[in-house]
Amino acid sequence: MPELLAVALVCATTLSSAECSRDTALDVIISPVHSAMECMMHAQASAAAAGLPGGDGRYLKISCERRTKLASVIEPADH
Repeated sequence: MPELLAVALVCATTLSSAECSRDTALDVIISPVHSAMECMMHAQASAAAAGLPGGDGRYLKISCERRTKLASVIEPADH
């Protein structure tokens, strides 16, 4: 499982870059990635495909984050 996450945030231009976070963003796209280079390319491409890049009082902020929790594995129940 990839340890990095590509995070694309669409924030209002009334917010500074420091204030733009997952909590304050208008839209958020999060995708698992394998490397920092893939992170930057994938986040931009995902945001563009979703029609989220800036304009109309919005801007795009991209970051790469380390995954903080790994998904737990659910074992099938015995019947």
